[in-house]
Amino acid sequence: MQTSNVLPGSTIGILGGGQLGRMMATTAKHMGYRIAVLDPTPDCPAAQVSDHHIVAAYDDMESIKQLAEISDVVTYEFENVDLDAARHLEKEGVLPQGAELLQVTQDREMEKSRLVESGLTVPAFAIIEEKQQLTEAVAKVGLPFVLKTCRGGYDGKGQMIAKSEEDLEDAAQFIVDGGRCILEEWIPFDKEISVVFTRSADGDITFFPVAENEHKNHILHKTIAPASVSETVRDKALAAAQTVAESLAVVGTFAIEMFVAGERVLINEMAPRPHNSGHFTIEACNVSQFEQHVRAVCGLPLVPVCFHGAAVMMNLLGEEMTACLDNIDSFAEGHLHIYGKKGVKPNRKMGHITFVGSHLADLVNKLEEETVIHQ
Repeated sequence: MQTSNVLPGSTIGILGGGQLGRMMATTAKHMGYRIAVLDPTPDCPAAQVSDHHIVAAYDDMESIKQLAEISDVVTYEFENVDLDAARHLEKEGVLPQGAELLQVTQDREMEKSRLVESGLTVPAFAIIEEKQQLTEAVAKVGLPFVLKTCRGGYDGKGQMIAKSEEDLEDAAQFIVDGGRCILEEWIPFDKEISVVFTRSADGDITFFPVAENEHKNHILHKTIAPASVSETVRDKALAAAQTVAESLAVVGTFAIEMFVAGERVLINEMAPRPHNSGHFTIEACNVSQFEQHVRAVCGLPLVPVCFHGAAVMMNLLGEEMTACLDNIDSFAEGHLHIYGKKGVKPNRKMGHITFVGSHLADLVNKLEEETVIHQ
Protein backbone atom coordinates (compact mmCIF):
# COMPACT_ATOMS: atom_id res chain seq x y z
CA MET A 1 0.00 0.00 0.00
CA GLN A 2 1.30 3.40 -1.01
CA THR A 3 2.15 5.52 2.04
CA SER A 4 3.72 8.70 0.60
CA ASN A 5 2.40 11.37 -1.71
CA VAL A 6 2.96 10.93 -5.42
CA LEU A 7 3.65 14.48 -6.52
CA PRO A 8 3.25 16.14 -9.95
CA GLY A 9 6.13 15.18 -12.22
CA SER A 10 5.67 11.52 -11.28
CA THR A 11 4.20 8.90 -13.61
CA ILE A 12 0.69 7.51 -13.18
CA GLY A 13 0.06 4.10 -14.76
CA ILE A 14 -3.45 3.36 -16.02
CA LEU A 15 -4.78 -0.11 -16.71
CA GLY A 16 -7.18 0.38 -19.61
CA GLY A 17 -7.10 2.82 -22.48
CA GLY A 18 -10.75 3.73 -23.04
CA GLN A 19 -12.51 7.06 -22.59
CA LEU A 20 -12.34 6.98 -18.79
CA GLY A 21 -8.60 6.49 -18.99
CA ARG A 22 -8.41 9.32 -21.51
CA MET A 23 -10.24 11.77 -19.24
CA MET A 24 -8.20 10.59 -16.28
CA ALA A 25 -5.02 11.13 -18.29
CA THR A 26 -5.89 14.61 -19.56
CA THR A 27 -6.77 15.69 -16.03
CA ALA A 28 -3.52 14.30 -14.64
CA LYS A 29 -1.61 15.99 -17.47
CA HIS A 30 -3.04 19.37 -16.43
CA MET A 31 -1.86 18.60 -12.91
CA GLY A 32 1.69 17.96 -14.13
CA TYR A 33 1.87 14.16 -14.19
CA ARG A 34 3.18 11.84 -16.86
CA ILE A 35 0.99 8.95 -17.99
CA ALA A 36 1.68 5.33 -18.89
CA VAL A 37 -1.19 3.23 -20.27
CA LEU A 38 -1.47 -0.52 -20.65
CA ASP A 39 -4.07 -1.55 -23.21
CA PRO A 40 -4.07 -4.14 -26.00
CA THR A 41 -5.47 -1.73 -28.62
CA PRO A 42 -3.00 0.45 -30.57
CA ASP A 43 -3.89 4.16 -30.59
CA CYS A 44 -6.64 3.67 -28.01
CA PRO A 45 -8.27 6.84 -26.58
CA ALA A 46 -6.04 7.11 -23.51
CA ALA A 47 -2.86 6.30 -25.43
CA GLN A 48 -3.47 9.33 -27.65
CA VAL A 49 -2.85 11.65 -24.69
CA SER A 50 -0.25 9.61 -22.79
CA ASP A 51 3.54 9.48 -22.61
CA HIS A 52 3.88 5.70 -22.77
CA HIS A 53 1.67 3.00 -24.22
CA ILE A 54 2.34 -0.62 -23.40
CA VAL A 55 0.40 -2.59 -26.02
CA ALA A 56 -0.38 -5.81 -24.20
CA ALA A 57 -3.16 -7.95 -22.76
CA TYR A 58 -4.28 -7.18 -19.22
CA ASP A 59 -3.05 -10.56 -17.98
CA ASP A 60 0.40 -10.25 -19.58
CA MET A 61 2.44 -10.34 -16.39
CA GLU A 62 5.69 -9.22 -18.01
CA SER A 63 3.93 -6.12 -19.30
CA ILE A 64 2.28 -5.59 -15.90
CA LYS A 65 5.74 -5.68 -14.32
CA GLN A 66 6.94 -3.18 -16.93
CA LEU A 67 4.05 -0.86 -16.05
CA ALA A 68 4.94 -1.12 -12.37
CA GLU A 69 8.58 -0.31 -13.11
CA ILE A 70 7.87 2.89 -15.03
CA SER A 71 4.97 4.10 -12.82
CA ASP A 72 5.06 5.71 -9.39
CA VAL A 73 1.41 4.76 -8.83
CA VAL A 74 -1.09 2.66 -10.81
CA THR A 75 -4.86 2.89 -11.14
CA TYR A 76 -7.46 1.38 -13.46
CA GLU A 77 -10.28 2.71 -15.62
CA PHE A 78 -12.45 -0.43 -15.62
CA GLU A 79 -13.12 -3.18 -13.12
CA ASN A 80 -12.43 -6.28 -15.23
CA VAL A 81 -8.70 -6.06 -14.56
CA ASP A 82 -6.88 -9.36 -14.18
CA LEU A 83 -6.83 -10.10 -10.44
CA ASP A 84 -3.37 -11.67 -10.47
CA ALA A 85 -2.06 -8.52 -12.13
CA ALA A 86 -3.80 -6.35 -9.52
CA ARG A 87 -2.40 -8.43 -6.67
CA HIS A 88 1.10 -8.11 -8.11
CA LEU A 89 0.75 -4.33 -8.36
CA GLU A 90 -0.59 -4.16 -4.81
CA LYS A 91 2.34 -6.26 -3.58
CA GLU A 92 4.70 -3.86 -5.36
CA GLY A 93 3.12 -0.99 -3.44
CA VAL A 94 1.88 0.94 -6.47
CA LEU A 95 -1.86 0.11 -6.40
CA PRO A 96 -3.36 2.14 -3.51
CA GLN A 97 -6.89 0.97 -4.40
CA GLY A 98 -5.84 -2.59 -3.70
CA ALA A 99 -7.10 -5.77 -5.33
CA GLU A 100 -10.07 -6.44 -3.04
CA LEU A 101 -12.23 -3.69 -4.59
CA LEU A 102 -11.77 -5.35 -7.96
CA GLN A 103 -12.45 -8.81 -6.60
CA VAL A 104 -15.76 -7.68 -5.10
CA THR A 105 -17.03 -5.58 -8.00
CA GLN A 106 -16.00 -8.10 -10.67
CA ASP A 107 -18.43 -10.65 -9.28
CA ARG A 108 -22.11 -9.80 -8.81
CA GLU A 109 -22.62 -12.57 -6.25
CA MET A 110 -19.78 -11.29 -4.09
CA GLU A 111 -20.90 -7.70 -4.61
CA LYS A 112 -24.48 -8.34 -3.51
CA SER A 113 -23.34 -10.46 -0.57
CA ARG A 114 -21.05 -7.72 0.71
CA LEU A 115 -23.84 -5.16 0.42
CA VAL A 116 -26.21 -7.37 2.41
CA GLU A 117 -23.52 -7.99 5.04
CA SER A 118 -23.20 -4.22 5.39
CA GLY A 119 -26.91 -3.94 6.15
CA LEU A 120 -27.80 -2.26 2.84
CA THR A 121 -30.95 -2.82 0.81
CA VAL A 122 -30.71 -4.60 -2.54
CA PRO A 123 -33.31 -6.29 -4.77
CA ALA A 124 -34.07 -9.88 -3.74
CA PHE A 125 -31.74 -12.27 -5.56
CA ALA A 126 -30.72 -15.88 -6.00
CA ILE A 127 -27.55 -17.41 -7.41
CA ILE A 128 -27.91 -20.04 -10.14
CA GLU A 129 -25.06 -22.28 -11.22
CA GLU A 130 -27.05 -24.66 -13.42
CA LYS A 131 -30.39 -24.42 -15.16
CA GLN A 132 -32.00 -27.00 -12.84
CA GLN A 133 -31.91 -24.35 -10.10
CA LEU A 134 -34.01 -21.90 -12.13
CA THR A 135 -37.40 -23.08 -10.87
CA GLU A 136 -36.41 -22.75 -7.22
CA ALA A 137 -34.89 -19.31 -7.84
CA VAL A 138 -38.03 -18.06 -9.59
CA ALA A 139 -40.16 -19.35 -6.70
CA LYS A 140 -37.97 -17.35 -4.31
CA VAL A 141 -37.71 -14.10 -6.29
CA GLY A 142 -40.82 -14.16 -8.47
CA LEU A 143 -41.67 -12.83 -11.92
CA PRO A 144 -40.66 -10.63 -13.62
CA PHE A 145 -36.94 -10.87 -12.95
CA VAL A 146 -33.59 -9.83 -14.36
CA LEU A 147 -31.01 -12.53 -15.07
CA LYS A 148 -27.37 -11.47 -15.24
CA THR A 149 -24.07 -13.27 -15.57
CA CYS A 150 -22.13 -13.03 -12.31
CA ARG A 151 -19.01 -11.89 -14.13
CA GLY A 152 -18.56 -9.55 -17.08
CA GLY A 153 -21.31 -7.70 -18.85
CA TYR A 154 -21.95 -3.96 -19.19
CA ASP A 155 -24.37 -1.60 -20.96
CA GLY A 156 -27.04 -4.30 -21.03
CA LYS A 157 -24.71 -7.04 -22.25
CA GLY A 158 -24.73 -10.23 -20.21
CA GLN A 159 -28.30 -9.89 -18.98
CA MET A 160 -31.91 -10.56 -19.92
CA ILE A 161 -35.35 -9.73 -18.55
CA ALA A 162 -37.97 -12.44 -18.05
CA LYS A 163 -41.48 -11.02 -17.83
CA SER A 164 -43.54 -14.22 -17.78
CA GLU A 165 -43.29 -18.02 -17.70
CA GLU A 166 -43.01 -17.96 -21.48
CA ASP A 167 -39.51 -16.48 -21.03
CA LEU A 168 -38.26 -19.26 -18.74
CA GLU A 169 -36.98 -21.40 -21.61
CA ASP A 170 -34.84 -18.51 -22.83
CA ALA A 171 -33.68 -17.96 -19.25
CA ALA A 172 -32.60 -21.60 -18.98
CA GLN A 173 -30.59 -21.28 -22.18
CA PHE A 174 -29.06 -18.03 -20.91
CA ILE A 175 -27.78 -19.93 -17.85
CA VAL A 176 -26.35 -22.71 -20.04
CA ASP A 177 -24.53 -20.16 -22.19
CA GLY A 178 -23.48 -17.77 -19.43
CA GLY A 179 -22.59 -20.07 -16.54
CA ARG A 180 -23.09 -18.86 -12.96
CA CYS A 181 -25.80 -16.20 -12.90
CA ILE A 182 -27.64 -13.96 -10.48
CA LEU A 183 -31.43 -13.79 -10.72
CA GLU A 184 -32.67 -10.48 -9.36
CA GLU A 185 -36.12 -9.22 -8.46
CA TRP A 186 -37.48 -6.75 -11.00
CA ILE A 187 -37.93 -3.43 -9.22
CA PRO A 188 -40.71 -1.17 -10.60
CA PHE A 189 -38.63 1.88 -9.74
CA ASP A 190 -39.58 5.51 -10.18
CA LYS A 191 -36.09 6.52 -11.24
CA GLU A 192 -32.46 5.52 -11.13
CA ILE A 193 -29.91 7.69 -9.41
CA SER A 194 -26.13 7.69 -9.08
CA VAL A 195 -23.95 8.60 -6.17
CA VAL A 196 -20.37 9.34 -7.21
CA PHE A 197 -17.89 9.97 -4.41
CA THR A 198 -14.17 9.96 -3.77
CA ARG A 199 -12.44 8.57 -0.70
CA SER A 200 -8.81 9.08 0.22
CA ALA A 201 -6.60 6.46 1.86
CA ASP A 202 -6.95 8.28 5.20
CA GLY A 203 -10.77 8.09 5.05
CA ASP A 204 -11.66 11.60 3.86
CA ILE A 205 -14.78 11.44 1.63
CA THR A 206 -16.27 13.99 -0.77
CA PHE A 207 -19.58 13.51 -2.57
CA PHE A 208 -20.67 14.88 -5.92
CA PRO A 209 -24.32 15.90 -6.37
CA VAL A 210 -26.73 12.96 -6.50
CA ALA A 211 -27.67 12.62 -10.17
CA GLU A 212 -30.60 11.09 -12.05
CA ASN A 213 -30.06 8.70 -14.96
CA GLU A 214 -32.13 7.89 -18.03
CA HIS A 215 -31.31 4.84 -20.14
CA LYS A 216 -32.08 3.76 -23.69
CA ASN A 217 -31.59 0.11 -24.64
CA HIS A 218 -29.82 -0.48 -21.30
CA ILE A 219 -27.20 2.18 -22.11
CA LEU A 220 -26.97 5.45 -20.19
CA HIS A 221 -28.53 8.14 -22.38
CA LYS A 222 -28.72 11.15 -20.11
CA THR A 223 -27.66 12.22 -16.62
CA ILE A 224 -29.39 15.14 -14.92
CA ALA A 225 -28.02 16.81 -11.82
CA PRO A 226 -29.24 17.35 -9.23
CA ALA A 227 -31.65 14.41 -9.11
CA SER A 228 -35.29 15.29 -8.52
CA VAL A 229 -35.67 13.33 -5.30
CA SER A 230 -36.80 14.13 -1.79
CA GLU A 231 -34.34 15.10 0.90
CA THR A 232 -35.10 11.78 2.60
CA VAL A 233 -34.11 9.81 -0.51
CA ARG A 234 -31.01 11.91 -0.99
CA ASP A 235 -29.93 11.35 2.63
CA LYS A 236 -30.55 7.59 2.34
CA ALA A 237 -28.51 7.43 -0.85
CA LEU A 238 -25.57 9.32 0.63
CA ALA A 239 -25.68 7.26 3.84
CA ALA A 240 -25.64 4.03 1.82
CA ALA A 241 -22.70 5.28 -0.23
CA GLN A 242 -20.76 6.18 2.91
CA THR A 243 -21.39 2.70 4.31
CA VAL A 244 -20.06 1.14 1.10
CA ALA A 245 -17.04 3.45 1.10
CA GLU A 246 -16.06 2.56 4.63
CA SER A 247 -16.90 -1.16 4.54
CA LEU A 248 -14.81 -1.67 1.39
CA ALA A 249 -12.09 0.83 2.39
CA VAL A 250 -12.52 2.51 -0.98
CA VAL A 251 -9.64 4.61 -2.32
CA GLY A 252 -10.36 6.79 -5.34
CA THR A 253 -13.55 7.75 -7.15
CA PHE A 254 -16.36 5.21 -6.87
CA ALA A 255 -19.91 5.12 -8.28
CA ILE A 256 -23.09 3.44 -7.08
CA GLU A 257 -26.26 3.14 -9.15
CA MET A 258 -29.44 2.96 -7.08
CA PHE A 259 -33.15 2.47 -7.69
CA VAL A 260 -35.65 4.85 -6.12
CA ALA A 261 -39.10 3.39 -5.47
CA GLY A 262 -41.20 5.84 -3.50
CA GLU A 263 -38.98 6.66 -0.52
CA ARG A 264 -37.11 3.36 -0.78
CA VAL A 265 -33.53 3.29 -2.06
CA LEU A 266 -32.09 0.00 -3.32
CA ILE A 267 -28.53 -0.48 -4.56
CA ASN A 268 -28.29 -1.84 -8.08
CA GLU A 269 -24.64 -1.92 -9.16
CA MET A 270 -21.26 -0.42 -8.24
CA ALA A 271 -18.16 0.66 -10.14
CA PRO A 272 -14.77 1.12 -8.40
CA ARG A 273 -13.72 3.97 -10.69
CA PRO A 274 -14.98 7.19 -12.30
CA HIS A 275 -18.33 6.64 -13.99
CA ASN A 276 -20.27 7.72 -17.07
CA SER A 277 -22.90 9.37 -14.85
CA GLY A 278 -20.20 11.52 -13.26
CA HIS A 279 -19.00 13.16 -16.48
CA PHE A 280 -21.07 16.28 -15.73
CA THR A 281 -18.64 17.07 -12.91
CA ILE A 282 -15.97 18.12 -15.42
CA GLU A 283 -17.75 21.40 -16.20
CA ALA A 284 -20.45 21.61 -13.53
CA CYS A 285 -18.25 21.32 -10.42
CA ASN A 286 -15.13 23.09 -9.23
CA VAL A 287 -13.35 19.72 -9.24
CA SER A 288 -14.15 16.75 -11.47
CA GLN A 289 -14.52 13.09 -10.56
CA PHE A 290 -11.26 12.53 -12.45
CA GLU A 291 -9.20 15.12 -10.56
CA GLN A 292 -10.50 13.84 -7.23
CA HIS A 293 -9.56 10.33 -8.32
CA VAL A 294 -6.03 11.38 -9.25
CA ARG A 295 -5.73 13.21 -5.94
CA ALA A 296 -6.90 10.18 -3.96
CA VAL A 297 -4.62 7.62 -5.60
CA CYS A 298 -1.67 10.03 -5.41
CA GLY A 299 -2.24 10.80 -1.74
CA LEU A 300 -3.06 14.47 -2.28
CA PRO A 301 -5.81 16.21 -0.26
CA LEU A 302 -9.31 16.11 -1.75
CA VAL A 303 -10.96 19.36 -2.81
CA PRO A 304 -14.30 20.27 -1.17
CA VAL A 305 -16.91 19.95 -3.93
CA CYS A 306 -18.89 22.97 -5.14
CA PHE A 307 -21.63 22.62 -7.76
CA HIS A 308 -22.74 25.29 -10.23
CA GLY A 309 -26.36 24.29 -9.69
CA ALA A 310 -27.56 22.33 -12.72
CA ALA A 311 -26.21 20.05 -15.44
CA VAL A 312 -27.47 17.79 -18.21
CA MET A 313 -25.02 15.30 -19.72
CA MET A 314 -25.95 13.31 -22.83
CA ASN A 315 -23.99 10.40 -24.26
CA LEU A 316 -23.21 10.41 -27.97
CA LEU A 317 -23.51 6.91 -29.39
CA GLY A 318 -22.41 5.97 -32.88
CA GLU A 319 -24.49 7.89 -35.36
CA GLU A 320 -25.51 10.40 -32.66
CA MET A 321 -21.97 11.75 -32.65
CA THR A 322 -22.06 12.20 -36.42
CA ALA A 323 -25.41 14.03 -36.17
CA CYS A 324 -24.03 16.22 -33.39
CA LEU A 325 -20.99 17.21 -35.42
CA ASP A 326 -23.12 17.82 -38.52
CA ASN A 327 -25.31 20.20 -36.47
CA ILE A 328 -22.63 21.62 -34.23
CA ASP A 329 -24.19 25.12 -34.27
CA SER A 330 -27.21 23.71 -32.41
CA PHE A 331 -24.95 22.72 -29.52
CA ALA A 332 -23.17 26.04 -29.10
CA GLU A 333 -23.68 26.09 -25.31
CA GLY A 334 -22.70 22.47 -24.81
CA HIS A 335 -19.29 21.21 -23.73
CA LEU A 336 -18.35 18.58 -26.29
CA HIS A 337 -16.11 15.60 -25.55
CA ILE A 338 -15.12 13.23 -28.36
CA TYR A 339 -13.23 10.14 -27.22
CA GLY A 340 -11.02 9.42 -30.24
CA LYS A 341 -12.31 5.92 -30.90
CA LYS A 342 -11.76 4.48 -34.35
CA GLY A 343 -14.86 3.34 -36.16
CA VAL A 344 -18.35 4.68 -35.52
CA LYS A 345 -20.61 1.83 -34.42
CA PRO A 346 -24.23 1.84 -33.23
CA ASN A 347 -24.57 1.85 -29.42
CA ARG A 348 -20.85 2.51 -29.00
CA LYS A 349 -20.02 5.42 -26.70
CA MET A 350 -18.18 7.87 -28.94
CA GLY A 351 -18.43 10.99 -26.79
CA HIS A 352 -20.69 13.11 -24.61
CA ILE A 353 -21.95 16.66 -24.36
CA THR A 354 -22.71 18.56 -21.15
CA PHE A 355 -24.89 21.63 -20.61
CA VAL A 356 -24.46 23.64 -17.42
CA GLY A 357 -26.71 26.17 -15.71
CA SER A 358 -27.58 27.64 -12.34
CA HIS A 359 -31.13 26.29 -11.99
CA LEU A 360 -32.22 22.88 -13.23
CA ALA A 361 -35.76 23.82 -14.32
CA ASP A 362 -34.44 26.77 -16.33
CA LEU A 363 -31.74 24.65 -17.96
CA VAL A 364 -34.10 21.81 -18.89
CA ASN A 365 -36.72 24.23 -20.25
CA LYS A 366 -34.11 25.96 -22.38
CA LEU A 367 -32.82 22.68 -23.82
CA GLU A 368 -36.36 21.45 -24.51
CA GLU A 369 -37.28 24.72 -26.27
CA GLU A 370 -34.23 24.35 -28.47
CA THR A 371 -35.06 20.61 -28.94
CA VAL A 372 -31.46 19.84 -27.94
CA ILE A 373 -32.50 17.58 -25.09
CA HIS A 374 -34.45 15.31 -27.45
CA GLN A 375 -31.71 14.87 -30.04
